[in-house]
Amino acid sequence: MGESEQQGLRPNGSGLAHNEQLKKSLEFQTRLNRVTQELFDADDLVEVFPKVLPDLLILLRAERLTIYTRSRDGREIVSKFKAGDAIKEIRVPLSNTSISGYVALTQRMLRIADVYDADELKAIHPKLHFDSSFDKKSGFRTRSMIVLPIKHKEVFLGVMQVLNRFDGQPFSDNDVKVAMRLSQVFGQKLRYEVQSTSGPYDYLITLNKLSRDQLDTFQSRATKERTSVTQLLLSEAGVLPAELGASLEKFYGVPFMTFDRNLDLPSELMVGLSDVYLRKQLWVPVGWDGKEAVILIDDPTDTQRIMEIQRVVRAETYSFRVGLPDDILRFLGVEAAEEGTADISDLVGQLAEEGGEVEDIDEGKSEVNENEATVIKLVNRLITDAYKMGASDIHIEPSKGRVPAVVRLRVDGSCRPTLQIPATHVKAVVSRIKVMSKLDISERRKPQDGKLVVRYRGAPVELRVATLPTVHGESVVMRILAASEPLPLDKLNLNTWNEENLKAAVAHPHGIFLVVGPTGSGKTTTLHSVLGYINTPDRKIWTAEDPVEITQPGLQQMQMQPKIGLTFAAALRAFLRADPDVIMIGEMRDAETAEAGVEASLTGHLVFSTLHTNSAPETVVRLLDLGLDPVSFADAFLGVLAQRLARTLCKECKAPYQASEEEIKRIKHFYGEQYWPELGVDESNVTLHKPVGCEKCDNTGYKGRTGLHELLIATPEVTDLIYHKATATQIKEQGVSQGMRTLMQDGIQKLLKGQLDFDMLRKVVAE
Repeated sequence: MGESEQQGLRPNGSGLAHNEQLKKSLEFQTRLNRVTQELFDADDLVEVFPKVLPDLLILLRAERLTIYTRSRDGREIVSKFKAGDAIKEIRVPLSNTSISGYVALTQRMLRIADVYDADELKAIHPKLHFDSSFDKKSGFRTRSMIVLPIKHKEVFLGVMQVLNRFDGQPFSDNDVKVAMRLSQVFGQKLRYEVQSTSGPYDYLITLNKLSRDQLDTFQSRATKERTSVTQLLLSEAGVLPAELGASLEKFYGVPFMTFDRNLDLPSELMVGLSDVYLRKQLWVPVGWDGKEAVILIDDPTDTQRIMEIQRVVRAETYSFRVGLPDDILRFLGVEAAEEGTADISDLVGQLAEEGGEVEDIDEGKSEVNENEATVIKLVNRLITDAYKMGASDIHIEPSKGRVPAVVRLRVDGSCRPTLQIPATHVKAVVSRIKVMSKLDISERRKPQDGKLVVRYRGAPVELRVATLPTVHGESVVMRILAASEPLPLDKLNLNTWNEENLKAAVAHPHGIFLVVGPTGSGKTTTLHSVLGYINTPDRKIWTAEDPVEITQPGLQQMQMQPKIGLTFAAALRAFLRADPDVIMIGEMRDAETAEAGVEASLTGHLVFSTLHTNSAPETVVRLLDLGLDPVSFADAFLGVLAQRLARTLCKECKAPYQASEEEIKRIKHFYGEQYWPELGVDESNVTLHKPVGCEKCDNTGYKGRTGLHELLIATPEVTDLIYHKATATQIKEQGVSQGMRTLMQDGIQKLLKGQLDFDMLRKVVAE
């Protein structure tokens, strides 16, 4: 054959081979598309897997295929779909000792030419070996493998194990590509099988805890502010840790774990692991049984950290739990809310540096964005610091021109300046608070009221916010309404007579009992202590409050919403249809509520409420002045407790001293000469105390507050005076003659016990 003929044949032979290759490629792609579609269309992988298995093996050029899925407890992988029925189920722990377990642990793909080659396996990991027991049981001889993790959006769902190429050769690069393509298909399908979500916070959207737009905003802010999305969701979106945990569990597919102060970290695994290292890595060993290490981590998809964990934590097997960064840090002895957070004075300094020169503040020029990172951090830190100090109110008070705004905190009833906000940033700080409170930031001429909820160390802290226009700009007052437990009745510092008669009064099955005093005098605390005292399983107790500050089991508590007509009077009428034994109305603000309360008490209910009056006798007169029928009120009346809160001397630094004759004379005068002997005071040796000041009390000399009480009980004589609409003076004289002691007298008793000084007592009680 001539050269020209040979040349003529070559193109034809090459073309035939090329066509054959195209045909095979087309058949391969058609088969792959068909298998993919069948997998996606199937309702259940268990049903469709046997149907598509022959095609899968052809695509992979393999003899066997096994699909492992992650167990619900995250401890192991379980063979769910496989070729061959000799072994019904294979369970493999996450470990460095088995091939599939290693891939599940590290989430790295392996291609092994000969599984019986110990050197090849040791080159991957010193502990890695092939468990030949499966071959011995089944009679199948394993040679080569492709083993790769099945993931969806980086979330580990299982392992795909491909065994033995048809022709006995090791698997090629192209085989690996096909396996990776099919693992992606299985990942998308398994996501629906295990009901995994597409993102770590998507389940919160399903629960209507936040919208997609809100989540996008938080994710954007987290990057800008160098914080985490979880921190913003907990502190600003009102998401509960348990809800966030459920969302993370849905996404990552491993159990969620919270901080447990009773759990001791496994000392065997902590050897050589410094707290500083673990805080930076954000993982911690939380369990150890001698073989399995349980690891708490904030992101179980982080392959780098998982590789690091199996390098430094020596264990046969591993299991993972997902946790919040705050909880991981708390296991390591760090309050995460404070980790990496600048001191508030540092934040104010940053504001001053960022502000620069301002030409004309009053005209609103050169304003700073309320979403600026430093402004956000300052507001958050201001709230948390106030909460830690036990403040009841935060006041932000603008000043004229370039003069900084003053922030004052009310602690133990007294306002104290804490810091100054540069004039350049005052409007931004106010706007930030208004954004958090869902108020109109464009309206600066009218007062506005709102509320916001933040989280501090996992606990919700609610703040009532009031903005008021002043000549220098908007002023803000935030009242901290931290939910708390009721105080036991014996912790109210009642004197013996008051405590015994109070308990006797509230033991009645029906009637009306009142707690009175000015705003901030502890009325709600006292009422909840009383409710806690009578709160038994056989009693149905309803409360109407504005706001609900203290919660306790066994009470049905209702928050008032005047904007929709849910007032105290409306709530009281509703309660009467709800089979109550005890009713608590937050305040008797008007005649309608007072009349309804009296009627409820006369129809067999025990009613509690509050009133803003100065003394117990005055309360009776005030209610009669509202138009109550004296006869009905006298029949219903059980008693009234008037109270004040006085700042107590700091126990750490108060100084005792011998009272002078002048001081003793003054104390006797205010207590009453005729009642003074009942105190049994030795006038030659009266010890009083004065404030000094130390670090514990912030150098004020005072720490904490206590109640001063005045209890008027409905004796027959007092009831008769009410019948006849007697004056407050007449009622007071009758009450005192029968054991009642005034606020001043109660205060003097506590003065002599060393709890108060006379100057503070006179500031609280004027007589």
